[in-house]
Amino acid sequence: MFYITQLIFLKEGMEQLFHQFEDHAIPLMEKYGAKMIFRLRPKDDAFVEGGTERPYEVHFISFESELDFENFMKDEERKRYVHLKDQSVRSVILVKGARI
Repeated sequence: MFYITQLIFLKEGMEQLFHQFEDHAIPLMEKYGAKMIFRLRPKDDAFVEGGTERPYEVHFISFESELDFENFMKDEERKRYVHLKDQSVRSVILVKGARI
């Protein structure tokens, strides 16, 4: 099993555009054996400590393999909507991992 965690930082006022991208991308992940374990929009009072900007969303996702994740990223249908992500997301921190 292959896991990714994403901390997603949006451009100001671009939430709806980002949601449009997610409306297409999230269901498409299932084609590649992915499962959305957590999709969080943390509020300010949810943070106990931290000296950096807070993300708009946090995704914790599993794929059967890293190859499945790579194939999802290359998917032609996903590419048709990636412009929505490009217009709305300022930056993403992506952490790859495995269960130990």
